[in-house]
Amino acid sequence: MIAIIDYNAGNVKSVQNALTRLGYESKITNNVNEIKSAKKVIFPGVGEAKSAMQSLKTNGIDRLIPTLKQPVLGICLGQQLMCKYSEEGNTNCLSIFDVHVKRFPPKDVVPHMGWNNLSILKNELFEDWVIGSNVYFVHSYYVELCEYTSATTDYIIPFSAALQKDNFYATQFHPEKSSSIGSKILQNFLKL
Repeated sequence: MIAIIDYNAGNVKSVQNALTRLGYESKITNNVNEIKSAKKVIFPGVGEAKSAMQSLKTNGIDRLIPTLKQPVLGICLGQQLMCKYSEEGNTNCLSIFDVHVKRFPPKDVVPHMGWNNLSILKNELFEDWVIGSNVYFVHSYYVELCEYTSATTDYIIPFSAALQKDNFYATQFHPEKSSSIGSKILQNFLKL
């Protein structure tokens, strides 16, 4: 089973729809045992860091996620919550990635919304990447460049478009909204 973590942060249904289009069955759940026993776990999210962390704590999912051994994919807010700390609401997060999430400086339009290219692609998610392909972003906070960075994008400043550490993968962009290249990224994750 593929578990999609439900913690009252938007976007879970669009992720499930993307998996269905690819021919995979999944379950949207906040049940700790279902998440723990899943073959793959997707941790999506659209929303605000502090309230999202509160919701994760309600069912003990905040303690579960860092202990998972199967492949885990964080998307957008999911990626940010996998970090140590977010400036959004001065929030302590899951500390899977020992890095901070910061607010974009007000030098351009924030949120960063739209299509951007990626560079420095290094992990299995980007296998068979088509040069020049764009992915879809919508966010006001970013993960700084760090040792876990597996893809970068530049908007106002260079930032981590994707992270990876052991079995934990994460994207700031939305693969489920990124057309055929996003579908390929999801397929690559599901093949892990």
